Amino acid sequence: MTILLVIMQSLLALMFLMAGLGKISGSKMHVDGFKHWGLPQCFRVVTGIVELVGAAALIVGYWESSWVALGALILGITGIGGIITHIRVKDSFKQTFMILLLAIIGIVLFAINASDLADFPGFN
Repeated sequence: MTILLVIMQSLLALMFLMAGLGKISGSKMHVDGFKHWGLPQCFRVVTGIVELVGAAALIVGYWESSWVALGALILGITGIGGIITHIRVKDSFKQTFMILLLAIIGIVLFAINASDLADFPGFN
């Protein structure tokens, strides 16, 4: 594993840990965001759980590399959903940039580690 991949993995895990915890705990920013996007608050909690699962998979990936691909896939898809949400309500590029960046990192990490999914427990 190169240092750049570890940095990307760590950044993605940290950002989604913070975002997921914020969504689950009901931080004002996330509550207001889901209202702005016209999404129910229960979806905020579900999204937070998905983000925490993806981040946890990336953390497990430090010891079991096949988990990096799974976590990156979960977070990349979540990021794409976030981008679509921002586009749907015509948010600015500034408002969309962070989730766009995180989605790209997730997709790149997945693409680099996709072959490791063959070693994922239960996928054989």
